[in-house]
Amino acid sequence: MKVECADRLDPAEASAWDAVAGAARLRCPFLGWTAVFAEGRRLDVRYVRDADGRVLAILPLYETESGALELLGGAEVSDYLDLIAVAGHEEEAWAALLAARAAERARWVLHAVPAPSPTVRALPALAATVGLGADVMLEERCPVLGLPSSWDTYLASLSGKHRHELTRKIRRFEREAPEGRAVVVRGPEAVAARLGDFLALHRRSRVGKAKFMDERMERFFRAALPALAEHDGVALWFLEAAGAPIASFVCLEWDGTVGLYNSGFAPEAASLSPGLVLLSHLIRDAIARGRARFDFLRGEERYKLEFEPTLEEVFRVTIGRDAAPHPRQHPEGSPA
Repeated sequence: MKVECADRLDPAEASAWDAVAGAARLRCPFLGWTAVFAEGRRLDVRYVRDADGRVLAILPLYETESGALELLGGAEVSDYLDLIAVAGHEEEAWAALLAARAAERARWVLHAVPAPSPTVRALPALAATVGLGADVMLEERCPVLGLPSSWDTYLASLSGKHRHELTRKIRRFEREAPEGRAVVVRGPEAVAARLGDFLALHRRSRVGKAKFMDERMERFFRAALPALAEHDGVALWFLEAAGAPIASFVCLEWDGTVGLYNSGFAPEAASLSPGLVLLSHLIRDAIARGRARFDFLRGEERYKLEFEPTLEEVFRVTIGRDAAPHPRQHPEGSPA
């Protein structure tokens, strides 16, 4: 295998990139062609090719202020990241990448790698063969629902307390805002047209969200979401009352999964529990369309846990000469 390096994203590689991402074990929007993530970054993109020149894996890195190299996309806006590799070729691709970088000093920091990934399971042993360390540490958990065949079946699966609270809040919203409705927007033009409404609600939700959604982040959202919507990868939801949106969610969709990517709320409508009410519409819609999973993505906020998901782990993997393995994080077979 041959490893090639590039310091920019070449549009000519976009189709090959998406082909590898489409053949990967993990298929999600964060791993597709990521030119929108590259603004202002010094890039270090590594392509692994077989003897015929076919791309088998891509490791898109960028340099951070500390001099480390992190996966493009970054933990700030990407909930799942990993080596982008054709399924079944991950370990040989990692072996080639590690051998090619053995003399480098910069650390590689891979955020948000899902627990089942070969990167988590196999990298410590592979790194050791070339004199490197790979430190695998639990980073966060993602609450995930396996969806049943009907909304009633889902409600029946909840504990009595959570089922009572959810149905009570839905009924209160219907009683106090009888004209209220959930609206979903799909398609690039429609998503672009209503992004301003989402951004306004997002910034109003709380101070931290207003700080997060600065000019650079708004440019990212305005570029990324319509682009993903061209491939049916985005749904923009609103809960409306009295003719105005009071809650909004951006959902990403991939491989039978609906992912809750970001949110916004009108603080003055908090008594109506607009977030929980709108979430019930999202989950009901996902079930009706036959989706297998509803993924709340990273973070264990209380409102997510009220829907009684299971928690799936994601890891931070650090590779370098000073990255000693942590023995409790990757016991035989799987991470802790």
